[in-house]
Amino acid sequence: IAFSAGNAAEGKNESVVCHACHGATGVSVQAIYPNLAGQHQDYLSKTLYNFRDGSRQNAIMSGFAANLSDTDIEDLSAWYASQSGLTEIQDK
Repeated sequence: IAFSAGNAAEGKNESVVCHACHGATGVSVQAIYPNLAGQHQDYLSKTLYNFRDGSRQNAIMSGFAANLSDTDIEDLSAWYASQSGLTEIQDK
């Protein structure tokens, strides 16, 4: 799989369905959901591709990723990678 730059503005538009768990900018609303903000774009893309092809399993994420095109994945990854992530490790 070749990763592209992705379009962060399109990714922002496509991310609405992600907000319930991962927050509007990728900072999760609950500790059980991973923060996406500031993650490496290639990591985010690879993870979504893996959910889509079934090589990574999660009942919720596999269902969402199944309907994503390659462009959707690259755009979402660009959006979340462009956001400010956590600056320190927090104890939970």
